[in-house]
Amino acid sequence: MKVLAVGISGINAVDNPGPGVGVAKSLKEWNKDIRIIGLAYDPMEPGVYMNWLIEKSYLMPYPSQGADSYIERLLYIKNSCEIDAVIPTLDAELPLYIEYSERLKSYGIASFLPTREQFRLRSKEKLPEIAEKIGVKSPKTFTVIDYKTLQNALNQVGYPAMLKGLFYKAYKVYNYAEAVEKFNVIVAEWGYPVIVQEVVQGEEINLVGVGDGEGGHFGFLNIKKLWITQLGKIWTGVTIKNPKMIEAAENFVKEFKWRGAFELECIYDAQREELYLIEINPRFPAWVFFATGAGINLPARLLMASLGEEPPREWNYEVGKLYIRFTDDFVTDMKVFQKIATTGEV
Repeated sequence: MKVLAVGISGINAVDNPGPGVGVAKSLKEWNKDIRIIGLAYDPMEPGVYMNWLIEKSYLMPYPSQGADSYIERLLYIKNSCEIDAVIPTLDAELPLYIEYSERLKSYGIASFLPTREQFRLRSKEKLPEIAEKIGVKSPKTFTVIDYKTLQNALNQVGYPAMLKGLFYKAYKVYNYAEAVEKFNVIVAEWGYPVIVQEVVQGEEINLVGVGDGEGGHFGFLNIKKLWITQLGKIWTGVTIKNPKMIEAAENFVKEFKWRGAFELECIYDAQREELYLIEINPRFPAWVFFATGAGINLPARLLMASLGEEPPREWNYEVGKLYIRFTDDFVTDMKVFQKIATTGEV
């Protein structure tokens, strides 16, 4: 019987971790014999060296280098280790995988991804429209392109305010001088427009799920962040079942017929009992193993769907399960780095 092999990206388990290691751990819990193939963008990504979890790793060209070289590399990997499916976990690579999913499928590389239209929903300028459709609120949000519109937006949202790139980067600013500085940083790195958003007070609550593409889903997990890092990443969290959040998620997959992994980031104002949609991510978050540990193995269900199987839809879980992220270290041989840096695989 052939052993299933899956390519996973985002194996950069650093202070701003990608989702790949959590996805790999989840798949191993589902099937310990599954082969995990790491798709790395840098020789120093820690997942490259976790040979107890990721059997083989390959360096990938950056998606910005073009589709031809990227797909050529995937086909080389397919021929080398017979991968059956890929689970891309990084925003920057998703457009390429979405655009060429049918072509990759014809080569025997399966996936289960959002459509192009669904992927565009992650744009922060669309949040007010999406929030209204799924029955929640959104912070005051303005799109700005120069200092004049920046000043006008800040006058309306007040301080502190959030400045965000359309897809990446977010800064909290406390005065106009700081806002101009961060505006310039975002424009230099990501271009126009820049999003100015009201800061909403309340609890940070998130939900991860997998939509079936037909208005249903293969399970949700709702959490509250208890402790976050300076980069805003969850360090500890607890499972909850916020009725407004779960209803919003049900509305989200139904309204947009979402296909594949997603995360909704929200702020819950308990005093007003109001839920504010802050961000939509079109892939698994780095904390996805929390769902697996709570009994809802979403990466395994996503993989089953990509292979044409019907995943479980039951998603009952216990409230009060605690998630704790921790740092670890291990020592390996320098020859591993030398090999992947010179040959592109290890």
